[in-house]
Amino acid sequence: MDILKSLGHPEEIINLFKYKIGGCRSVMPKLDYDSMSETLRTCYAYLNQTSRSFAAVIQALDGELRHAVCIFYLVLRALDTVEDDMSIPLEKKFPLLQDFHTFLYQPEWSFAESREKDRQVLEDFPTISVEFRNLGQEYRDVISDICHRMGVGMAEFLEKKVSSMKEWDKYCHYVAGLVGIGLSRLFSASQLEDTEVGRDTELANSMGLFLQKTNIIRDYLEDQQEGRAFWPQEAWSQFASRLEDFARPQHLSSALSCLNLLVTDALHHVPDIIAYLSRLRNQSVFNFCAIPQVMAIATLSACYNNPQVFQGVVKIRKGQAVTLMMQATHMGAVQSIITQYSQEILQKVSGADPSREKTLRILSLIREKSLCPAALSSRAHHISPVYVSAAMLLAALSWQYLNATSGQPPGGADMQPH
Repeated sequence: MDILKSLGHPEEIINLFKYKIGGCRSVMPKLDYDSMSETLRTCYAYLNQTSRSFAAVIQALDGELRHAVCIFYLVLRALDTVEDDMSIPLEKKFPLLQDFHTFLYQPEWSFAESREKDRQVLEDFPTISVEFRNLGQEYRDVISDICHRMGVGMAEFLEKKVSSMKEWDKYCHYVAGLVGIGLSRLFSASQLEDTEVGRDTELANSMGLFLQKTNIIRDYLEDQQEGRAFWPQEAWSQFASRLEDFARPQHLSSALSCLNLLVTDALHHVPDIIAYLSRLRNQSVFNFCAIPQVMAIATLSACYNNPQVFQGVVKIRKGQAVTLMMQATHMGAVQSIITQYSQEILQKVSGADPSREKTLRILSLIREKSLCPAALSSRAHHISPVYVSAAMLLAALSWQYLNATSGQPPGGADMQPH
């Protein structure tokens, strides 16, 4: 079935076969479990249980950074498990979220009252917190700070709806932008990337916001069916009296107008993404960051002006996704991908769409940035065949991401709480 969907795209069929036969598995990065403490081995076991795709991506990171990102992920997973658990009374949840960062330095703290599927990270939090305390101070400071700020932000939105476009940005900052900022600071702390990568919080924030907004846009129907609402009222109220009206066939025209407005808003982060990725020097970090971004712009292109957003699930083809993962190993390829999907959106812009002029302006700017020689040359180096094979490995091992990219929290491709 996957191959049938890619019949009109020969390159996708070739890449699907490469994935299916698993020819790149021999380059799988190996973790030296024998040299790990028992608690660190348990942390990687929890990582595999809660997010196999993210565990695979972590194994492709270089040096001590992989342990830091592993613990960062598990801490945020635990925090998000508290936020997601509707069985926890609000009067208990508020202080839990706001004080969660302090539990990192309380060796015996755990929480046994959660009913969420990932409750094990709370029940055995001492195992995670001891490995957090085993990290270098430079990593601990970042993880604790981001955990604190995210917990406070989550508490703020427990009973608060996303009303204005500014609040949409604020919500996405708390649940995803902070992840981007935290990861960037970890990259710099590891010295695999320049200090500027961690200092420029505006670009790092945009990396997270773009992924989170893409998830929210795509997941309109699923969120409605589960009683959640993340589309900002300032946007949808221009076209309907109730957000749920967009799921009704008679409101399709209004629904598409709102959809296109939100896609246009998300596209404003793309120039920042280009600037951010062009600064990266380490290949493993580049792959880690670039793959989710190209997946997101492909998803936005599929969503733009698409009635299926209000009728079912919009997914890019699996062959298309594998191809993107295999290609996104250097800046030139990423900019070509961005140009390709920007052009696809451009071809779908309707003359009657209320956001037409804004959409055309941002697409023009993206095209200009995508063709910028400075950005293209900033990472103009030879790509080793080993890294190409590693990208193929990521395509294979990140398969869960393709089937479950519905904004499941927290994080990276997988680290965007929703």
